[in-house]
Amino acid sequence: MSPEVEALVQRQLTTGKYKSAIEVILAAIQLLEQKEDIYQGRLQELQRDAVIGQQASQRNQVVDGAIAIAQIRTSLRRRSQP
Repeated sequence: MSPEVEALVQRQLTTGKYKSAIEVILAAIQLLEQKEDIYQGRLQELQRDAVIGQQASQRNQVVDGAIAIAQIRTSLRRRSQP
């Protein structure tokens, strides 16, 4: 391990939360797996959104970006009014 990683592991051990370097490394791996799961889920959402946008474009059902933003702002203003 690099000195930086070893220092990080040592800092985590001094907190008392972990009993061994292996526990710190396993926790890091779990976080990495969670991050990857989130990334994959978001990637799938973006891919679905891209397909939806492409299909809408093929049906000529797209709105200019500036118009869309104006519509969203108007909608948000209406929602925030009592």
